Amino acid sequence: MPMLRRRSRSGWVLARALGITLSATLVGCGTYPQSTLHPRSDLGTELSDLYMQIFWWAVLVFVVVESLLVYVVIKFRARPDRPEPKQIHGHTFLEIAWTIAPAVILVFIAVPTVQSIFRTSAPPPAGALEVEVIGHQWWWEFRYPEYGIVAAGEMHVPIGRPVALVMTSADVIHSFWVPRLAGKRDVILGRTNRLLFTADSAGVYLGQCAEYCGTSHGNMRFQVVVDEPGAFDAWVAGQGTPPPPADSLTELQRRGLEAFTRVRDPASNSCIACHAIDGVSFGVLGPNLSHVGSRGTIAGGILPNTTDGLRRWLADPLVEKPGSLMPNVGLSNDELDALVAYLQSLR
Repeated sequence: MPMLRRRSRSGWVLARALGITLSATLVGCGTYPQSTLHPRSDLGTELSDLYMQIFWWAVLVFVVVESLLVYVVIKFRARPDRPEPKQIHGHTFLEIAWTIAPAVILVFIAVPTVQSIFRTSAPPPAGALEVEVIGHQWWWEFRYPEYGIVAAGEMHVPIGRPVALVMTSADVIHSFWVPRLAGKRDVILGRTNRLLFTADSAGVYLGQCAEYCGTSHGNMRFQVVVDEPGAFDAWVAGQGTPPPPADSLTELQRRGLEAFTRVRDPASNSCIACHAIDGVSFGVLGPNLSHVGSRGTIAGGILPNTTDGLRRWLADPLVEKPGSLMPNVGLSNDELDALVAYLQSLR
């Protein structure tokens, strides 16, 4: 009976191990929106190809080592009729071989790695689109010096045009990462880091901060929208359009503008104290809202830019995003409705 119990327990452990292995394998076969294995830029492809080279070298090492291990275990296993094995002091040829072989493999890994580092760190070519990226707790700001555009949470770039990112931080260390377009790059206060890539496929690609930066680090997301050249030009033109004047707003939107510009007590709890809207306010602590209605997400990429999403965010930012520097200004339901309508008009 004890032997049967041991066999039953061993079978259960083996079945469980196989189940975990199968589950992990199936999970790894899924398609994820932030997978680095489906690159959509020259830099993403460069990094993916380099990874695959290193991966196959690792596979070769694994197969050789495990094959030799299995061979040794089987050939030199203990047998009742075999004498004690002869003791030896080493093998000069084998020792030289297993010293040289890893060094050669490392050379084959190091050379393409260094080549990729130089290629991906090259100066931007003429005509590249420069985008200034500024990390904040916990949202991303994007500035386009060529066009005089300031955006937040959503960066637009055209297909086929090199994009030169010039990155810094407004506070702590962040890390810019769009898995399908570019590798990670630290964003540091007082220092400028750069990243260069050229997108090859239109679409919306998710990004995030990849360096722990405080309470809402996990909520510091953004989108990179890769447009066809004509669509990018249209976006630029739209971002250059001034917000609608007060006399063109509906009654509800005008009340939203009043709620936005109202000085509250304390004054630091007023919308205009932190946010900029062209021709309305000039705050610099929060995202520029001049064209917030045209963005796909709000609140650092954690909420859809819909009526419900805006209302939830304005009603209580700290509930939606713990640690947020945006306070609850105590808006009434009527003010919430009006402010949402006004912000949605800013396209």
